Formats: sequence, C-alpha cells, structure tokens
Amino acid sequence: MIDLGFVRANLPLVEEKLRSRGMDPAVALGDFVVVDRERRQAITEVETLKAQRNKLTEEIAKLRRAGEDAAALTEKTRVLKVELESLETTAAKADERLRETMQTLPNLPQDDVPVGKSEHDNVEVKVWGDKPEFDFPARSHWEIGEALGILDFERAAKISGSRFVVQFGQGARLERALANFMLDLHTGQHGYTEVLPPNMVNSKSLFGTGQLPKFAEDLFHCDDKGAYEAGVFQDGDHWLIPTAEVPLTNLFRDETLEEAQLPISFCAYTPCYRSEAGSYGKDVRGMIRQHQFQKVELVKFAKPEESAAEHERLTRDAERVLELLGLPYRRMLLCTGDMGFTSSKTYDLEVWLPGQGLYREISSCSNCESFQARRANIRYRPAGAKKTEFLHTLNGSGLAVGRTYLAILENYQQADGTVEVPEALVPYMNCDTVIGKQKGKG
Repeated sequence: MIDLGFVRANLPLVEEKLRSRGMDPAVALGDFVVVDRERRQAITEVETLKAQRNKLTEEIAKLRRAGEDAAALTEKTRVLKVELESLETTAAKADERLRETMQTLPNLPQDDVPVGKSEHDNVEVKVWGDKPEFDFPARSHWEIGEALGILDFERAAKISGSRFVVQFGQGARLERALANFMLDLHTGQHGYTEVLPPNMVNSKSLFGTGQLPKFAEDLFHCDDKGAYEAGVFQDGDHWLIPTAEVPLTNLFRDETLEEAQLPISFCAYTPCYRSEAGSYGKDVRGMIRQHQFQKVELVKFAKPEESAAEHERLTRDAERVLELLGLPYRRMLLCTGDMGFTSSKTYDLEVWLPGQGLYREISSCSNCESFQARRANIRYRPAGAKKTEFLHTLNGSGLAVGRTYLAILENYQQADGTVEVPEALVPYMNCDTVIGKQKGKG
C-alpha cells in the first residue's frame, strides 16, 4: 500500500500519478479528503475529551477523599464516556474507509517511468542476439512439439481441460533441465539462496503481495474448510500460488530484519497456477497461456536507497539466462499504463519466437519499493537507529520455464523436424545434443 501520510501530504502528486496509470483520481480516491478530515477531527476530539475525563477523575477522587458529594462530576464523566464512545466509533469507521481506499490504490510509478496507456507505449531499452534465419518455413512450438511426440495438448485436455499440456520423453527432461540450469546459475553465480516453499498459501499472504482482494478472480481458491469473503481472512483457507513471489515475499511477513542482513536474494522453482480470467480467446494454441506452468522466481529484499541498483541487478540476472541459452531478446521499460498493480517500475524481457514472428514476454522484473512491505508489514532496523522502516521488495522471473522451453523449440528447430539442444543445456540433457521424435509414446 501507499503510505497514508504521503497521500495526505502530496495529494496533487498522487492524483497526477494515478492519472498517468489511466485512473480517474476522483473515482480512485473517492471522498478521501473528507473522510481523512473526519477521522483526524474525531481523533483530536477524543484526545481532548480523554484529557477532560482524566481531570474529572482526579477531582472526583479528591472530593471522595474529603468526604464530599461527587455525584455531579460523576454524571459528567458518564456523559463524556458516551461522547467518547461515539467519537471512537466515528474514528474507527473512518479508519476502515481509508483502509479500504488505500488497499485499492496501485503503486505510484517512479519518475523515470514513461507515461503511456498500453503496451504500445512501452520503451525498448536494449536488444540482444541475432534472430535465427532458416532456409525452411519456421514452425510454431506446438507444431514442433506435437510432431516430435514431446507435447500432447489433446490428452492434457482429456484429463484436465483446456490450457494444459503433457510432456513426454526428452520434452519432459528439457523442462527439468531448464529448471536445474536456472537454479544452478542463480545460486552458483548470482548469489541467490534456493528456497522450496509451499505451493498453497493463505489469504494474508496474497494480500501481502497485492493479489487480494483486487485480483481474486485470477486465482484458484481451494475448496477447504476455510473461507474468504469480502476481505475476511481465515487461517484455514488456501489458494494455489500464481507465482513463487507470494510465498517468498511472505517469509518475512510481520518481521523486522536488521540492516546487516540486507540485501537478501531468494530463488525458487515452483509450479504456478492462474485462472487466466479475462483471457478468453487469447493464445489458445500452445504453451503461452496455461493454467499451470513452472517458473524460477527471483525475489529480493533491499534497503530503500539500494533497491534501484538491485532492480538492475535482478534484471541482468534474468537476462543472463537468455544469453547463455543463445535466445534473442529485448528489454522493455513498461509505461505507466502497462505496469502491474504493485510495481513502481518494471522491465519486461521479451524473447524472439521465429515460429510466430514476434517477441513474447518471458520475464517481468519489478521494483515494488515499500508497497508490498507495507501490506505485509516487513520492516528493517537501520544500523544504530531505534525506529524501524519498511524495506523494499523486488521480484522477477528468472525465467518462466515453459516459455523458455517453447523459445528453444522455435529458435533451435531444424529442417528435419528435430530440435538442437543449446550448448549450455547439454550436460543437463544426459549429453543429448538433439531432441528427436519420441518412441513408444502411444
């Protein structure tokens, strides 16, 4: 969430930032100014009445010690109590209304984020690699995979429904090889600590990283004994994770870290589950938009003054995977209208897919600043300071395994229908250098 005090002190700036995200500040903020004024006025009056009550309590005690009648003053304290309860109720209701408003506000874009309405306004930062040239018509990954017998969408639909895939033989091994390669790179060279988190989380965790309550329809909710209704979190309910960012970030929920511990860098390989609400009719072929997919996620916890540098470092760590695999890509700086809800600045890495003749997002690397930390109450204590502060959180895919998989199929396809294995993956593929047609698949 955005800091309430910041919104109050910088309302014109907040309104400008919201407009740059394509939002109407009048709708997004609602009656923020009125409610905030009511809340502060009620709190001030409460403190005034409490002081009056304390003074009366002292006078009543003196009268009773002197054996005098304190009935009149006692009646005044009773009236004050009623007034206090009413004002405290007013303040509590205003608090709740402000909390609801703050929960729905997205993060504010950093000043160097380009203003724009959609992906068409994103800015290309860099391009890496040469696009492959074939002396035959390039095929899409689903054509290649089905012909080789390593991908089966029909059988997946039979057992689970649409937007699933079954992988066989060398295809299944390629998925595992990519995950191991990415994890080895990030832990061995980039300094990340590998984590194996739960694949189910509670509602508080999803609130902490910003998926709830706004994006509940994009998630898979488990049908267990718990319930989630209108912002009420119960310990017994569970959701399938949409990304390992959720459990990794919430590892430190409601905790205070020491400055010397930062930065902390975690990576995790997990399945991810997304309902793809609103994507009906989009990417119905192939592995681009699946209900279940695997991903290696990168998450960082950093001091505020170091988060910008850590963002660049995290993005480079993700880019390095693509470079070692020889996959052409470009880095895009997302505009204000295309950024995610929790992000203050995002780079998208887009890999070239020759079978489709376009670039596709394969990693989204975001600096969330203190937005998630404030929701999840993750703080750190600066060295020598008594007061704690909210730290900054960052996350990015390093990489989406399925999309890396399909990028390899399309970029390394051969005229005879086989697929060459990138040199960096050969040790992970049982030293196979080519993926050929699978036998015995049925």
